Amino acid sequence: MNSQQAIEVLRKANADFVEQVADSGSITTAVTEAKMGGDQRPFAIILGCADSRVPPEIIFDQGFGDLFVVRVAGNVVAPVQIGSIEFACQQFGAELIVVLGHTQCGAVKATLGGIINGGGDLSPNLESIVQAVTPAVAPIVAENADASVEQLMSAAGEANIKNSVTSLLEQSSVLSALSEQGKLMVVGAEYDIQSGKVRFLD
Repeated sequence: MNSQQAIEVLRKANADFVEQVADSGSITTAVTEAKMGGDQRPFAIILGCADSRVPPEIIFDQGFGDLFVVRVAGNVVAPVQIGSIEFACQQFGAELIVVLGHTQCGAVKATLGGIINGGGDLSPNLESIVQAVTPAVAPIVAENADASVEQLMSAAGEANIKNSVTSLLEQSSVLSALSEQGKLMVVGAEYDIQSGKVRFLD
């Protein structure tokens, strides 16, 4: 599919979507009548990977206004993501943050490959993602010299999720204060792209 064909697919899909709510007069009216009461009140914040196979609203079966979703390759933590999450906590009062990673994560795989094979030819922007994932993955490689690549990927993916949970609290005084006050829970979870199941981490 070339770029023009992709635009046409999106245009038609949106037209179909709009037609489904046309009887209510507008999408705003339809959404408000459905559940939102005029304002967005997401009950959870998701920091998820940008992988196209892991759409949080779909895998958690949620609709408009239910989730505040921030997505970035490797579900890494950086100031822009933190600011968005802080905004959601302060503006909407959401009390749950889920760092949602997934199996077969490309960012984790690239980082793992770089550590094992001595780096790669990445742009500076892609390298910044790898550098964000490296602190979680490097110890896994060092401590499991005899493990298979599959075993390393599994352990590294989970470690990267947990690292992002820790980083959110360490790098944000807003989030850490809310957590200490018992007003916020930050948890990690991993989506299995084969089974569709989400496993919440301890």
